[in-house]
Amino acid sequence: MLFYRKKKRIKFLNMQRKLAIFLACFILSVAGLFYWINARLTPTYLQYAEVQTNKIASMVISKAINTRIANVLDVNDIIEHVPSESANNMVTTKFNTEIINRVLSDTQSLVQSHLEQAEKGNLSSLPYLDDIEYDKQTMEDQGGVVFFVPMGQAANIPLIGNLGPKIPIRFHVIGNVQSTVEQSIDEFGINNAFVEISILLKVNVQIIVPLASKMSTVEQRIPVAMGLIQGQVPQIYTKGEGGNPPSVEVPINPLPKQE
Repeated sequence: MLFYRKKKRIKFLNMQRKLAIFLACFILSVAGLFYWINARLTPTYLQYAEVQTNKIASMVISKAINTRIANVLDVNDIIEHVPSESANNMVTTKFNTEIINRVLSDTQSLVQSHLEQAEKGNLSSLPYLDDIEYDKQTMEDQGGVVFFVPMGQAANIPLIGNLGPKIPIRFHVIGNVQSTVEQSIDEFGINNAFVEISILLKVNVQIIVPLASKMSTVEQRIPVAMGLIQGQVPQIYTKGEGGNPPSVEVPINPLPKQE
């Protein structure tokens, strides 16, 4: 009887050991499967997150600019014409750097403020998009812009579309907003030029998805002033491209006769 109980107990322990090994292998297999799926989908998540982050950040910047700038300045408001003392009928054109620097500073501060408000959970600073759900509580507690997208949409799987678990995506603004002034001058006609002054804004962000992160830069160009500058039309005009000089007869008054 004692031998039978001992044998039965050994058999029970062997079954427990096999069950434990099976459960361990099953858990490891499931974990490995999830890790493999996540590793395959992570590049897709990052690419989708980068697109959405660029969209949100660009719309936040545009929203910030629209609160202050109603119209683009005329180029004549930031251009000064200074007559030259060394030559007749010559005018030197230069930009008013004081106005440009003031617009640059105000724009940078305004965009920085709106991005900070967005990271603190102020939904009024964020754009409304049908396919994005913001996590306001997490944004207020931990900072950063946090939003959810369905796994099927992020993974670009049309069969499940908006179904499936939602993937959290977060992005943080790293450092201050960087801004530079750019100018574009396009010549056309005779002594005419179209001038455009713009501000190039760059925002460095860190994009975070489950088990991965990526650095990205959001760029947006904002026009400050644009307009046409018209100069005097010269009596003789040539582009100087190696062609023949223009055949223009200039009338010369005859010299008076000497008596």
